[in-house]
Amino acid sequence: MYGDEATIRKILTELGDTWAVVGLSSNQRRAAYGVARVLQRYGKRVVPVHPKAETVHGEQGYASLADIPFDVDVVDVFVNSDLAGQVADEAVAKGAKAVWFQLGVLDEAAYARTRAAGLDMVMDRCPAIEIPLLR
Repeated sequence: MYGDEATIRKILTELGDTWAVVGLSSNQRRAAYGVARVLQRYGKRVVPVHPKAETVHGEQGYASLADIPFDVDVVDVFVNSDLAGQVADEAVAKGAKAVWFQLGVLDEAAYARTRAAGLDMVMDRCPAIEIPLLR
């Protein structure tokens, strides 16, 4: 299990409201688009991170985490598992407090590195599923 209930709750309620969503573009058919909308409904600021740097849901996009000119609290990762470890490392370098790998995004080595760097991390879960369950 890569994300116990206490860690999920902490990330969703205590670590801050600025979420960089890596893989978020204006493509409404992609899961990231809908998940970002749910996060916004729950008061999160969603920052799109995608090579196209598109504005999505009213928020300016950036080509990379390093390009974001302000702090981010959580990095939500919607990329293939073979790319996710690099994103996790970039999240550590950016000073994020937590990394969240979406459903189907798995990299055990990245999980271990991220936790060793002191960040909270959840893997193979979806915040849009988890956040409405909080009571």
